[in-house]
Amino acid sequence: MTPPAPPVPRSAFRHFLSSRALSSIAFQGSAVAIGWLVYDRTRNPFDLGLVGLFQFLPMLALTLVAGHVADQFDRRRIGFICQVIEAAVMCGIAIGVWQDWLPTWGIFVGVALIGAAQAFERPAMAALLPGIVPATRLQSAVATSTSVMQTAMVLGPAIGGALYGAGAVVPFAFSAFCFIVASVNVVAIPRPATQPRRTPVTVQSVFAGVAFIKSRPLMLGCISLDLFAVLLGGATALLPVYARDILLAGPWALGFLRTAPAIGAVAMSLYLARFPLRHHVGVTMLWAVAVFGLATIVFAVSTDIVLSIAMLLALGAADTVSVVIRSSLVQLLTPDEMRGRVNAVNSLFIGASNQLGEFRAGVAAGFMGPVLAIAVGGIGTIAVVLAWSRLFPALRKVDTLSA
Repeated sequence: MTPPAPPVPRSAFRHFLSSRALSSIAFQGSAVAIGWLVYDRTRNPFDLGLVGLFQFLPMLALTLVAGHVADQFDRRRIGFICQVIEAAVMCGIAIGVWQDWLPTWGIFVGVALIGAAQAFERPAMAALLPGIVPATRLQSAVATSTSVMQTAMVLGPAIGGALYGAGAVVPFAFSAFCFIVASVNVVAIPRPATQPRRTPVTVQSVFAGVAFIKSRPLMLGCISLDLFAVLLGGATALLPVYARDILLAGPWALGFLRTAPAIGAVAMSLYLARFPLRHHVGVTMLWAVAVFGLATIVFAVSTDIVLSIAMLLALGAADTVSVVIRSSLVQLLTPDEMRGRVNAVNSLFIGASNQLGEFRAGVAAGFMGPVLAIAVGGIGTIAVVLAWSRLFPALRKVDTLSA
């Protein structure tokens, strides 16, 4: 009989949470600073779209490979290497801004490197959690991790905007420090008792995550709904334009605008923790995405910062409902040996909806202006909801997550 695996110290989970939170704070804070820095230099919303594009392209190219790597190698080392690379990029940008030799194209190169590192870090860290907590505590650990990440998404943009007001170098130096501390926490996690099983690299194994999701229409419908909804309705890339030119505010306001969706997400996650989804889960998800689109339309035409922040709060809350349902389904339907590859594909969909959505918004704003670009995107999101309710009837039929 095989002896039972030794218990993993409770400190492992604390180190895991610290690493994910600090990495998220650094990433979100630097995103605000990069957006403001690029728009301050060029005054061209198309360049804000390029930031999202250069971040997404490495994810698109590397996601399938990253998922296979996460299922083959020590996930702690993958997270450590990625966070060290991210810290080095932040240091490079900070020094370049300080010495005034960093061109705008150099910022895009840095963004691409961050995107490449994130492509490997996200699936590896997501797949690491089940190996450091007992199975009986996994659901609680996932909920706690989600809350911590949402809190980091609240703090990161606010910190990035506030620090940029103190000087363009400061937020990048701060992000570099956070990435370094995050990497120290990763290596402090004890080596999991169960290690990934090495298998030969084949085309089939690399694309196994795609095939797995494709074979489950319910999972495919949930993930693709989120992809196209945020791809069309995302307004994040144009927030610097709204803060400076439409709402007539400064970097501090940009920080609040970037933070508002995360605050709405935290509030909704706390509500769902107290009143979990019981019935009509699929219909609830469709309605939540429709509310996301409606809030986007109202934000687009608002010229009052209070109303704008309120719509971003509602947008974040509605998105959280979709995220909770999608994440629960992915967790329930994915076996452990596939978790890295499935999480990698899921990360690609999330990255496509966020970064590629920013590019779409920037390009559209360059042709039709920021207000119309975001409003049309919100209308497109509602159209996607109507289409997906017909293309994926299984979504409307899901009653409970437990089933």
